[in-house]
Amino acid sequence: MKRYKILFLSSEISPFTKESTLADFSYRLPLILKDLGHEVRVMMPKYKIINERKYVLREVIRLKDIGIPVGDEVKIINVKSAFIPNSKVQIYFIDYKPYFNRDGLYFDERRKKEYTDNDGRFILFSRGVLETLKLLFWQPDIIHCNDWQTGLVPLYIKTIYKEDRFFKKTSTVFTIHNINEAGCFEKGAEKKTGLADNKNYNEKYTEFNGKFSFLKAGITSSDYLSISSENYIKKPQNISELPIGLIEVLKKRKDRLFGILRGVDYLVWNPEIDKAINTWYNFKTISNKNENKKFLLRKVKLPFKSDVPLIGWVYSKTDSEIFKVLENITKELNDLKTQIVIVGKIEKKLLSRLTKYKNLYPENFSFYSSDNEKLMHVIIGGCDVILLPFIYYPSEINPLNCLKYGTVPIVRNIGEFSDIIIEFNSQNNSGNSLLIKEYSSTEILMQFKNVIKLFNREKTWRIIQKNGMKEEFLWKNTAKKFLKIYSSALRNQK
Repeated sequence: MKRYKILFLSSEISPFTKESTLADFSYRLPLILKDLGHEVRVMMPKYKIINERKYVLREVIRLKDIGIPVGDEVKIINVKSAFIPNSKVQIYFIDYKPYFNRDGLYFDERRKKEYTDNDGRFILFSRGVLETLKLLFWQPDIIHCNDWQTGLVPLYIKTIYKEDRFFKKTSTVFTIHNINEAGCFEKGAEKKTGLADNKNYNEKYTEFNGKFSFLKAGITSSDYLSISSENYIKKPQNISELPIGLIEVLKKRKDRLFGILRGVDYLVWNPEIDKAINTWYNFKTISNKNENKKFLLRKVKLPFKSDVPLIGWVYSKTDSEIFKVLENITKELNDLKTQIVIVGKIEKKLLSRLTKYKNLYPENFSFYSSDNEKLMHVIIGGCDVILLPFIYYPSEINPLNCLKYGTVPIVRNIGEFSDIIIEFNSQNNSGNSLLIKEYSSTEILMQFKNVIKLFNREKTWRIIQKNGMKEEFLWKNTAKKFLKIYSSALRNQK
């Protein structure tokens, strides 16, 4: 087997940041590739949230005071080095405090909007990555880029760095996790990139609905592409959140586009060995799951009722619909024979509303404000059902993790896991989940009532649980699929 030199780029990497499933993907895949014998290095921005002492970040003498052009200015960056915890994978942090020493990754929490200079921030990151490689004298075979924040890197290699012999044998792979985020900016962003006057550049690489798109740059200029769901390839016209113009762009690259599902770390997410839950269980001893339910109910101060399903409703700060949906659902809580617990990092404006519902329905409703990873294990282990009404999931709770715990997910019928999250069919007892078409009180109430009906048919409920528990999504299989793409990218270099 050929040993590749792989540079992995991401704007989020666990445990340094945990904004979305991108962070977990960007942690797991490099480690597995390293275990498979490849030389892997990783780069990300040095955000304020990253604790330098905790993760032992070190300065690198030759990576200090590097000048990076952004528009008419030259920004001076420093690059620090560390290792991803519990691994031998080296990680480099692009450090420029005016851009990255902020409370949010992309979003200004105080003003409740995205940072207006996100274009400049990730132009700096992209060019900073390429200049850092040259100073390290480390020439990767593959640069694996992820989402719009890294979309300029393949384009830079095809344009500004096209004549640079250092990157002559380097191929790029671009993975799209969040197709809804096109990284679009006003046309002034083009000037900041330094691309406008480059002879190899054409705005067809980046123009999207009259704006400059980092995502389109990655799609059009990378050697190979991957996306998290095969449904985006098979039926892109049916994916409602896919920007219309990008459907056609992806279709033009279909010969180099592959759907690759992420994996699950079963050393972390496994009810047989999970130290965070109260009682271990597996496929054969699934009745022990009830002990975890009792433990969770005590934690959220709800009574245990054997004939009542416990639904965990995951809240994300990006959730703009919860007020409206909750108001309609709680009107029916007295009639619904179910218990609901809202979990997540809950904002102050929502806490007062949830407290009101808890006082009104003390035996049916509760909440827990935390995004602590240990709690997320307790939630998945203890709930009968998890409602995940999003298209893109928080990093710790996603449908694949739920399945292993026999916790039935209620999810949207679109998104990154839509090819393997299959709606339960009572006619042939197939499927592992319950689906909603949209995030609305009508859809959610319909499935809550369906949960109650199915839960009280114990044999049927066990079938749904075990259908999910049978599924296996190994990171090793994910990594091997990416290695095939890397091989094709190097074989078909242009």
